[in-house]
Amino acid sequence: MLCKIKINAADLKKYTELCSKKTSSANKNLAGLIKHQHEINLHEYGKLINPYIHIFYESFKQWCGVPPPAKIAIMKAWVNFMVAGEFNPPHIHKNCDFSSVLFIQVPKALKEERKKFIGTGGGPGALSFMHGGAQNFSINHINLFPEEGDFFIFPSTLTHFVSPFTSKGERISIGANFKFALKRK
Repeated sequence: MLCKIKINAADLKKYTELCSKKTSSANKNLAGLIKHQHEINLHEYGKLINPYIHIFYESFKQWCGVPPPAKIAIMKAWVNFMVAGEFNPPHIHKNCDFSSVLFIQVPKALKEERKKFIGTGGGPGALSFMHGGAQNFSINHINLFPEEGDFFIFPSTLTHFVSPFTSKGERISIGANFKFALKRK
């Protein structure tokens, strides 16, 4: 299940305020070849994202036919400040059940670069997901071109990556991992 939710503009502004290059570096724990990846306040992010996690929870119920087995708790969150030439190689996330990415800022130059791209694959700045191997008459790969406010939540073992781009500007996104937490009686 790959869930896409659009974050409203007022909330997006609140998320932007959590993004800072002055917080601790998160690079040592992440796959990305991105110079500026920083931790964000987990408690504040959790408060902001909770209404959207509820939407995911309801989507999970509809998709699977049953509610998730437990409450969904945030485990870790960080911000990526991605510039030309940087990328996230294909990877998964361990020690969690779901991962997510929220796009805070997408440079206009990147949007223009995408329009000029001719070729196969994701293209500049694409967010790509892969599952299993290629088979006839099936889809195992999807490329998305995120905009500001796009929030994706997906199983942590779904292989994903972000392609590099060459245009000027900085794309800002928040990544987070979630786990099922036992419900208290």
